[in-house]
Amino acid sequence: MRIRPLLATAVLAVLTLLLAACGGTAATGSGGNSVTVYSADGLGPWYQKRFAEFTAQTGIPVNYVEAGSGEVVSRVDKERGNPQADVLVTLPPFIQRAAGQGLLQNGGIGTGNAAGIPGSDAQGRYVPVVNNYPVFIANPTAAAPLPKTWDDLLAPRFAGKLQYSTPGQAGDGTAVLLQLQHVFGKQGALDYLGKLQANNVGPSSSTGKLQPKVSNGELAVANGDLQMNLQSIVADHSNFQLFFPADATGARSTFALPYVMGLAVGAPHADAGKKLIDFLLSAPAQQTVGSDAVGVSVRTDVHPTDPNTAKINEALQGVTIWQPDWDAVTRDLDADIAAYQQAVNK
Repeated sequence: MRIRPLLATAVLAVLTLLLAACGGTAATGSGGNSVTVYSADGLGPWYQKRFAEFTAQTGIPVNYVEAGSGEVVSRVDKERGNPQADVLVTLPPFIQRAAGQGLLQNGGIGTGNAAGIPGSDAQGRYVPVVNNYPVFIANPTAAAPLPKTWDDLLAPRFAGKLQYSTPGQAGDGTAVLLQLQHVFGKQGALDYLGKLQANNVGPSSSTGKLQPKVSNGELAVANGDLQMNLQSIVADHSNFQLFFPADATGARSTFALPYVMGLAVGAPHADAGKKLIDFLLSAPAQQTVGSDAVGVSVRTDVHPTDPNTAKINEALQGVTIWQPDWDAVTRDLDADIAAYQQAVNK
């Protein structure tokens, strides 16, 4: 788990949360006037600027805890008896699962800037905040010649040099399973992952931890997501290239996998949490999604023209975007994960 203190005024509270992540008891933050965010990794630089703006406007400091998509939901669930999080941000289908488990408040996203955002929950429990897409990354030297297809990833030269985040734990890892189901069908996806296990280094609960390993050549190939990977290339000059594996016909495809947020059940600072949700969905905040997060705004009335948005559009050229049925994905998730574990552990 990576935990980043984003504001000087919140350092003490974040350090307290850091200790809690190692087995202690988390604090509720800076008195009654604060907000604590548990978020899947990938939006750190965007959060840093937006949280600073939010604090400047409202006087409310933000405490930030970052982990894998499944981990942040699990933590909220474990803390039901002593809630610490105000705002939960994770990826589908984990956000739908969190809602189904009663971890998000009905109407928690409010009726302000959340109104009309595509993909919002009918009961007001969650709303997308930044749009994103699953992708793969490859080190240009360690993976040379660069893979282009799903079959390429099965090559013996990638043995011990390929890793993907674990379905059921990481949102992007679950996305790998869903994408393979889309390409090969459910049984075909399991058969493929069973073969891919010969090259797989092992499980990983966080996709973000794979980026530096690919960049330094420890790994040749890993899964990722377009927003986080492009952000790493732009901000950190990471040494990897993005690709969408093609099927046997040469077709490349992916699907929308947005960061989605909601107000956590029992939020200690619910009013502050609602204000932060509304702020992050405001037009000025969404206008910066491309420039600062290298993501895609969820507002249909916001059309950034920054260079990073151009990079996103270029990366998606020629790639078919399909839409999962998230209710069906959530319903089948336990069975699909159990089948996946059996397929890779034979």
